Amino acid sequence: MSGPDAVGVGQHRAPAGLLEKLMAAVRPEFRADELSFDPADPVFGGAICRVAGCPRTARGGRGLCSGHHDRWTAEGRPGMDAFVAVTSPRWRRQSPLACCRAPGCRRGVRFQRLCGRHSAAWMRAGRPDADEWLAGVPDTAAPPGQQECLVWFCGLWTERGIPFCQAHGVTWKNYGRPEPGEFAGRYHDDDPVPGHERVHLDCLPAPLKLEVQYALQRRRDEREGKAPPFIVMIAVRFLASSGASSLLERTEQEWRDAFGKRGNAIALLVWSRRQVADLAEGGGWDAEYPRDTWQMHRLGFEGRTVLDFSRIPQQQLKNLAKRWIRWRLSTGLSMQSGGLQPLRVLIRLAAFLQARGITGAGGISRALIEDYLADLHADMAGRVEHGAHVSTLGLFLTAVRQHGWAPDLPADAMLFSGDQPPRIELLPRALAGHVMTQVEEPGNLERQRNPAYRLATLILIRCGLRISDALQLPFDCVVTDDAGAPYLRYFNHKMKREALVPVDDELVKMVRDQQQRLLARYPSGIVLFPRPAKNPDGKKPVSSSTYRSALYCWLERCDVRDEHGRPVHLTPHQWRHTLGTVLINRDVPQHVVQKILDHDSPQMTAHYARLSDKTVREHWENARKVNAQVISSFN
Repeated sequence: MSGPDAVGVGQHRAPAGLLEKLMAAVRPEFRADELSFDPADPVFGGAICRVAGCPRTARGGRGLCSGHHDRWTAEGRPGMDAFVAVTSPRWRRQSPLACCRAPGCRRGVRFQRLCGRHSAAWMRAGRPDADEWLAGVPDTAAPPGQQECLVWFCGLWTERGIPFCQAHGVTWKNYGRPEPGEFAGRYHDDDPVPGHERVHLDCLPAPLKLEVQYALQRRRDEREGKAPPFIVMIAVRFLASSGASSLLERTEQEWRDAFGKRGNAIALLVWSRRQVADLAEGGGWDAEYPRDTWQMHRLGFEGRTVLDFSRIPQQQLKNLAKRWIRWRLSTGLSMQSGGLQPLRVLIRLAAFLQARGITGAGGISRALIEDYLADLHADMAGRVEHGAHVSTLGLFLTAVRQHGWAPDLPADAMLFSGDQPPRIELLPRALAGHVMTQVEEPGNLERQRNPAYRLATLILIRCGLRISDALQLPFDCVVTDDAGAPYLRYFNHKMKREALVPVDDELVKMVRDQQQRLLARYPSGIVLFPRPAKNPDGKKPVSSSTYRSALYCWLERCDVRDEHGRPVHLTPHQWRHTLGTVLINRDVPQHVVQKILDHDSPQMTAHYARLSDKTVREHWENARKVNAQVISSFN
């Protein structure tokens, strides 16, 4: 159900002061009933039609505008190069429309190249041969007062009750029946922006129109995703039929339910609501901190992460959680380690305290902490998150005491080193040699159809980067030392520092090839692996999930199998383990491996890279031979 009754209007009220903020924010070029954008606009436009001299956006497929694509199809889909070389750049929309074949009739066609009246008569006659039937049809005289279509080149008769012919009347109705003269005027010149490439907002009430104008302005400014005018108009027409006067009158889910189906239009509408909500509710810590739900993008963090403190029922503990997490994030910690993980730990602690009727920090004694540690052990023993919960809780209690945030916190409310569960040392997850042989086989690498993803895979294998570091490589990521030896320069996001790793000439050439491909699409390269869609300027790197999806499809095509003949399931991070293990087993000193993997400590390197059983046995057998030679020399 998508009509105005789908969801009750007025369940939510737009915040006071929103109108003033919108009036101050919307620039003059967006404050119009009709918005026209350059056909090559990176957000609202696209590539230009391949027909020489045609300035319109290529929305019809095969690099053609919709008009020239229709013409190419009507001509039997000839060779594209020949077609674009000889085709007129004028759009077919400005050519006369088909006229009814009946003698004297000047109405538009509906069926069998006949107008509605003559096609009905032909069907009543039993659908005879059309040409023979037309030979006996008398001339049609123009009815008294008959007018011609208001579109200047058309010449067809108008339909009853409207100033347009049948075809132009349908288009006029689809655009919401705008003022006829203004609609007809769109056909009068050679404007490269046809009507279906314009955004018409005159059907919206004034407050909602201003919100949509602001959202479109934000879309242009952020340049993170396309918004073709025909998609915008689907959302606009839906809003006009909804009866709403503000996007904030309904929640995101209510808008989705009212729209009734998924697609680019509802995604744009929901995105627009978020932009208006951000403007209405403000940004920065002063606005966001008092709320129980933090929209982290309003605080300068990437993505749409939300920190929800409402699941902490104790008000004092909630206040402490907010204060501690804000402090951690302000020190530069990542969203995961500084916000999401601490919040999960404190939400679990809050549920434990609530079950025991404890409402404040004053009830958190050492005895209660021991009870909580026992509860954690029963729930999480043997899992990695067990240790993370204990250490995070210890950090929280220490910070509260050090900063004096809760004077009533008992002095014995602390954790000791012995409270931490023993760390479970897992074996490194290096891949077997025969598996890597299959992965790196040239024929298999060629099966990765996207050269950018092929390069990313080789960087992960040969350089041992984490996937987040590899996919966010800068455009100019190759540097050389004084001797001219090449290195890959990247940012280690975990350690928050730049790092270098040696690379070979083959990898350097692949990087140069990728840079040339990017420069052909983006005038100035910013990242080496840009996101393929919703990225007009190439600023956004490809996401981990997109690369992983392509990686797993590629591995399936390669049919990589283990020693038992079973399909191999691997993760990109295993290549980091594999590189460290291979280097150690080739007698590369551990401190060098530590430098290549950019680890902070030898212990971290030792966890990633261990001697294989085969290498241990070879050293053991060599030692036995030496001992045997020594013993025989004494005999």
